[in-house]
Amino acid sequence: TIGAAKQHLHATARKLDARLRAHGGQARVAVLKALVTQSSSAIPIMPLYLSLLFRVMKQQGSHEGCIEQIHRLLSGLHGDSLPQDEQGRLRLDTAELAPEVQHELERLWPLVTTERMDELCDFEGYWQDFLKLFGFGFEGVDYGAEVDPQVAISGLF
Repeated sequence: TIGAAKQHLHATARKLDARLRAHGGQARVAVLKALVTQSSSAIPIMPLYLSLLFRVMKQQGSHEGCIEQIHRLLSGLHGDSLPQDEQGRLRLDTAELAPEVQHELERLWPLVTTERMDELCDFEGYWQDFLKLFGFGFEGVDYGAEVDPQVAISGLF
């Protein structure tokens, strides 16, 4: 299904691009670095891959979170400074795919065990991103406080 979804994405981008170019716009597909999303957290082995990737990229100084990556995407759209592949896709995954990152992942992957996860992986960083994805883990919020789930919104009813 992921392959079919990608095919549909590219077909839709081509159709939108054809329509937008008549008005000075364009539609592009961007390939992003692996991130904690609802989808990625549901794919078996992805949480482990992400926590290992985060550790390696943080150690090498190339890690970006969701906000930083999208800021780079939007900032780079002005002036075509973003790398592109042969299909015209914007490639924001170049730091993840860098040989020094991939070689380190290949070296560490067989060493990961339950006992060595804290040593080799950034599971804490993964977990914080996962919690924030669902509205938890933010400083200054008392998650234990009593709340009334029924709140009147003035002007709507």
